[in-house]
Amino acid sequence: MTAKTSDEMTLEMVRAQIEPADEASTEAARKRWMSVAKPLFSLGKLEDAVIRIAGMKRSTQYDLKKRGLVIMCADNGVVAEGVTQTGQEVTAIVADNFTKKAASVAIMSEVAGTDLFPVDIGMATDVPSVTRADRKVAYGTKNLAQEPAMSSEEAWQAIRTGIQIVGELKEQGYDILATGEMGIGNTTTSSAVAAVLLERPVEEVTGKGAGLTSEGLERKISVIKEAIRKHQPDKEDALDVLAKVGGLDIAGLAGVYLGGALYHIPVVIDGFISAVAALCAARLVPASLDYMMPSHVSKEPAGQMLLDALGVSPFLTCDMCLGEGSGAVAVFPLLEMGLQVYLQMSTFEETKIEKYEVLK
Repeated sequence: MTAKTSDEMTLEMVRAQIEPADEASTEAARKRWMSVAKPLFSLGKLEDAVIRIAGMKRSTQYDLKKRGLVIMCADNGVVAEGVTQTGQEVTAIVADNFTKKAASVAIMSEVAGTDLFPVDIGMATDVPSVTRADRKVAYGTKNLAQEPAMSSEEAWQAIRTGIQIVGELKEQGYDILATGEMGIGNTTTSSAVAAVLLERPVEEVTGKGAGLTSEGLERKISVIKEAIRKHQPDKEDALDVLAKVGGLDIAGLAGVYLGGALYHIPVVIDGFISAVAALCAARLVPASLDYMMPSHVSKEPAGQMLLDALGVSPFLTCDMCLGEGSGAVAVFPLLEMGLQVYLQMSTFEETKIEKYEVLK
């Protein structure tokens, strides 16, 4: 499938083209680590990451130097219910700031050698520095407290856009991608999706987001519960869940994960919202899990639950809950360090050091 993926692409077509990671490359990378002249397994998760990425890329010799962060920006109609501390206008302001290095993740990305790609997948207004008509699905979602957030067609269009963006970045030579988002109200939509897919009580997966009072949190929980009761999203159908109680940013990010699997590019999960999107992608196409990398565990209540559901263990535990892709880009230098040891370190044979043995 080319980057200029047809607008006629269906979920079934994507499923048919996504293959598991390559076991031969995975095993060859594992053998290489066993020969490196250092105590066996002493770089822990960094060794596992290098091995997994070899399987994703189908190569034991690869680069992670060209890094991109895809930030899906969208607005959520549910803000009308008073579930947020700030107004919808903040989404557009921050999205524009991504292009000016005036946002937290923009500064972090510069340190981590990462290029930013903010995408207007569904902001309530157009932002000239970000908006492209061919990527914008809608001017925000509907108020999920009153009606489904979007149609299934809109949810799939957002997913397809995410896939297409990864195809374009693949053609531009990107080695690894991170996921981020910006959208006032998106912890509400993410908690709703998480509650359904994880089959957990809303109270267990819902936090204060960007700073609600305890009273505001109760309001948020109540709105989510009522939306799930009213729309009855099908927990066996992630597309239905996204359409009824999700957001365009979550759907777009789910597409980025599927695109990573389709084009053999590792995609790093950020925090709570990005992890919800990852779970949606994994439910839609289970093989896509092979191409997802964790970063940190979000401070949001469902942060660890989502990583457990995805079967991944975080590299970082920093009590972060900023979003935007901040945790994902923070892990890029770590991954690069692990890779360079793997590529450059002498072997036991070359250094004339007796090889370590795996103890029984």
